Amino acid sequence: MRLFNLSSKLFLTQWPIVSEAQVTIRRLSTRDQGFDAELRELTKVDSPLNEDVELIVDDIILNVRARGDAAVLEYTSRFDGVLADSLGELELRPALLKDALYSLSVDMRSALEQAAERIQSFHGHQKAHSWQYSEADGTVLGQRVTALSRVGLYVPGGKAAYPSSVLMNAIPAKVAGVPEIIMVVPTPRGERNSLVLAAAAIAGVDRVFTIGGAQAVAALAYGTKTIPQVDKIVGPGNAYVAAAKRRVFGTVGIDMIAGPSEILVICDGQTDPDWIAMDLFSQAEHDELAQSILLSPDSGFLDRVQASIERLIVDMPRKAVILASILDRGALIEVRDLEEACAVANRIAPEHLELSVADPEKWLDLIQHAGAIFLGRYTSESIGDYCAGPNHVLPTSRTARFSSPLGVYDFQKRTSIIGVSPLGAQSLGRIAASLALGEGLQAHAMSALYRISDNK
Repeated sequence: MRLFNLSSKLFLTQWPIVSEAQVTIRRLSTRDQGFDAELRELTKVDSPLNEDVELIVDDIILNVRARGDAAVLEYTSRFDGVLADSLGELELRPALLKDALYSLSVDMRSALEQAAERIQSFHGHQKAHSWQYSEADGTVLGQRVTALSRVGLYVPGGKAAYPSSVLMNAIPAKVAGVPEIIMVVPTPRGERNSLVLAAAAIAGVDRVFTIGGAQAVAALAYGTKTIPQVDKIVGPGNAYVAAAKRRVFGTVGIDMIAGPSEILVICDGQTDPDWIAMDLFSQAEHDELAQSILLSPDSGFLDRVQASIERLIVDMPRKAVILASILDRGALIEVRDLEEACAVANRIAPEHLELSVADPEKWLDLIQHAGAIFLGRYTSESIGDYCAGPNHVLPTSRTARFSSPLGVYDFQKRTSIIGVSPLGAQSLGRIAASLALGEGLQAHAMSALYRISDNK
């Protein structure tokens, strides 16, 4: 084990000394003639649809739409090994969520509560408000902002424990004013995760059903006798859940179809190389397809990080996953300077971007495309994942070029308000009529012209 004395910042290592591992991570340089092609190959996004998964999901969705509760119960029995006579039996009472919360250790409960408080505080700044203004002729224009009526939250279950995902998805919805959040979480063989249920209690989730998979997504999207239809579905899941979310989009809203996790670190060579190696590991341990990249103008520093990777990897519990990720999709890239590093980062448009440099604010304006930017040597990506406050649901696979982190705005909708005065109708009606006739839409034009006084 490794003990951390946070007050003195001393680290006591009690792990036995073991030999280093040979880990040959890809090395690139922007000076190389073929760098552009190598970077494109390294960061290309291949996400072909799995036809088998799509066919299975289509069948599940059609069955749930047709048979409702009965279909969901059958799939829950088949895939999760959970038997029930009704979906009502699979709904967890609020008291059970509270029991899960108070079953935790004091430290764990406090950590969840403090993280929730910080997430709520940050997202409170995102809340949009209605507004309107009046023009000189009395015409009133504005925008009304309202919350979605009901949101569905998908949470992985069983041995997987992602209480942070519950907080990051549910709290912004609550801040937005969503009246009802329905959470679905599979419990394979009846295995419930206390951390997940405790997080649901803290975040104010209203109803929890122990179902999962594509059948849970279908139930939320179309509604059944027991589970009401929602307006939007958010939260992570496996390939079947992702396929189901794609399939029901349009009937309901969805947050995003997330790809493998990504981290890109820009370092001036002055940060402890062990810190940087562990930052790269922090995303690589998610998934064999995750991507960890380091950019630095200091070739010697890249060597030191390489050495840290080889030394630290041997003690990682998820060593096999980390190795598969960094060997297949990771890279240490030498750049000419930090300005070029920022340019390369914009081409990659990573999910997480660490500016581990002496003066991170100096380079911040040069970063155009990133899901989240972490400033300075002490800002580890993992703090952002759990408790800094900003959302950890971030765009991946270069979608940071055009999309944003999950936020309160994803749970609010905007409605335009237009109130034309009698005087305003005289001038605006003529403008509208001219444009409508130009488009060949006679009824549009006449609808506006009827309201002009001299046409009566």
